[in-house]
Amino acid sequence: MKDIAHIIAGKKVTSANRTPVFNPATGEESAHVASGGAAEIDAAVTAARAAFPSWAATPPSKRAKIMYEMRRLLEARKEELARAISAEHGKTHTDALGEVARGQEVVEFACGIPHLLKGSFSAQVSVGIDTHDMRQPLGVVAGITPFNFPVMVPLWMIPMALACGNAFILKPSERDPSPANLLHDLWREAGLPEGVLNIVHGGKDAVDAILDHPGIAAVSFVGSTPIAQYVYAKGCAAGKRVQALGGAKNHLVVMPDADLDQAADALMGAGYGSAGERCMAVSVAVPVGEKTADALIEKLKPRVQALKIGPSTDASAEMGPLVTAAHRDKVASYIDAGVAEGAELVVDGRGLKLQGYEEGFWLGGTLLDRVTPAMRVYKDEIFGPVLSVVRSQSYEDAVTLINANPFANGTALFTRDGDAARDFSDRIQVGMVGINVPIPVPVGFHSFGGWKSSIFGAHGVYGPEGVHFYTRLKTVTSRWPAGIRGGAQFHFTER
Repeated sequence: MKDIAHIIAGKKVTSANRTPVFNPATGEESAHVASGGAAEIDAAVTAARAAFPSWAATPPSKRAKIMYEMRRLLEARKEELARAISAEHGKTHTDALGEVARGQEVVEFACGIPHLLKGSFSAQVSVGIDTHDMRQPLGVVAGITPFNFPVMVPLWMIPMALACGNAFILKPSERDPSPANLLHDLWREAGLPEGVLNIVHGGKDAVDAILDHPGIAAVSFVGSTPIAQYVYAKGCAAGKRVQALGGAKNHLVVMPDADLDQAADALMGAGYGSAGERCMAVSVAVPVGEKTADALIEKLKPRVQALKIGPSTDASAEMGPLVTAAHRDKVASYIDAGVAEGAELVVDGRGLKLQGYEEGFWLGGTLLDRVTPAMRVYKDEIFGPVLSVVRSQSYEDAVTLINANPFANGTALFTRDGDAARDFSDRIQVGMVGINVPIPVPVGFHSFGGWKSSIFGAHGVYGPEGVHFYTRLKTVTSRWPAGIRGGAQFHFTER
């Protein structure tokens, strides 16, 4: 049985408390992971504080060289990383490779940190006085990341924080902790000094210790909305800078003029890819008009029924298992509730068993039609392979539906009409919008972030927003004139 330890100051550290890690495809316990709390977080802060001054003083160009080397290592070791993801998360190998690639984009953006940290300069703002500004690191910062992307989400945070000169403490999900330790090893191989990056595993005790510790200046979080609210409130109360990304209920509107085959294929990938366990999954299809809805269901039903489900070792698998048995049962309970509340069950994924993997955490793709906004299956974030179809009588009704939803992470419109696309992009109250693109996750040189209950805090993650979150602005006004004397001034003067 594999033991997964914390990594503090470059050394493996065990805890008396440990929690089990499972292989979702087989249901077997595959490892134990250390479960830390206040003592381990304090040790990580001590290590990070010790490493911070010299790291912050390292020229950005030298920090960029480490980013370049990390980018190379991610490419060279992507297969190893993908296998580590699939073994504990359950997603297909192809999906895991895609996750590594999206995380790698942020490292590539961080390679440009010498340019990204450039300040501005104004000469002669007054007689003999110049002003310039600079962005400086915060100090020790922390990230709390979810199970669904054990490589990509840490790479949304770590490269930006490190490139800006901070030291970092990562608290990954205890459900799939191995990829985090592998990332640490790659950063060290890339040349990152000891103690600049530390990994502490654990559950709520570790989260609370991060939020309470006075030595941590900022916290980044990705997870469910209730926990995001908790992290934001508790972190801010402790005087920290916090960005907390929460849950989602992403809609894809299908207009009558849309290419229905394209829309159906998009819904398959966006709704069932990664078993629906992603905050940018499309969980609600909104066809406009009854004819559009009937035609869309006709195209979706056979696609969902034919969905190839299997372990990551099956190269033909399109979807893997859910991460735990408890999560599978929770998702199945939403299907039960949807049917009980009157939704039409078009395809039922409950009770799926795979030969040779009977104990795995399987749930087939599920399609529900005639879902209404009053149903739990619509109101809650399900985080599983369940696609709900909410029929809309008009484009305006679809816009109203989306804008009324408390979640506002991502949305999409499929249409051939440029006027509709422009209007939708402008009026929809959602942070990330796709036009004929089902999952509009921005590339690494833009920034990721929703609106409303999908985010708490002023900044999105990575890209330009990441630079601003992990630095603070300092403005210097200076005068170096020779022989200018004028006595004390007690009021503002004209320039």
